[in-house]
Amino acid sequence: MNDEVSVLNDDAVHPAARSAGHHPALTGCPWHDVNEMLQAAGLRPTRQRMALGWLLFGKGARHLTAEMLYEEATLAKVPVSLATVYNTLNQLTDAGLLRQVSVDGTKTYFDTNVSAHHHFYLEHNHELVDIPDPNLMLTKMPEVPEGYEIARVDMVVRLRKKR
Repeated sequence: MNDEVSVLNDDAVHPAARSAGHHPALTGCPWHDVNEMLQAAGLRPTRQRMALGWLLFGKGARHLTAEMLYEEATLAKVPVSLATVYNTLNQLTDAGLLRQVSVDGTKTYFDTNVSAHHHFYLEHNHELVDIPDPNLMLTKMPEVPEGYEIARVDMVVRLRKKR
């Protein structure tokens, strides 16, 4: 078994998927585990979802754009269109298996780590990196308009090299 594959663990499954009644039995085999994760989230394990899920989740926690995943799929000889990649990423996000992180109006990353955490964005190479401090927190939240609640707070700290 590949060491990179062992990161497919129970933490990778969103709590909503677990409470849906099917608790995935993950084994460390990426193909089996992606199948279990999809089914636990209520998604049918189609050939394209399985192949893209294997590329996404088989390499540990990571941040990818749709274009990056499409390029990986092309190199892996997975016959899939960019539109299918976008659709699959959005379906996996809606199912709670991915977390969408918008860096600016033009760049959206998909994070395989769905736990609550924040990010650094390295401007010089367009890379999103987890902030390793689990104790980082905002001290005061804004008033929320009537009828709304805060779903999630995403903090992206933009970094650039010193001049």
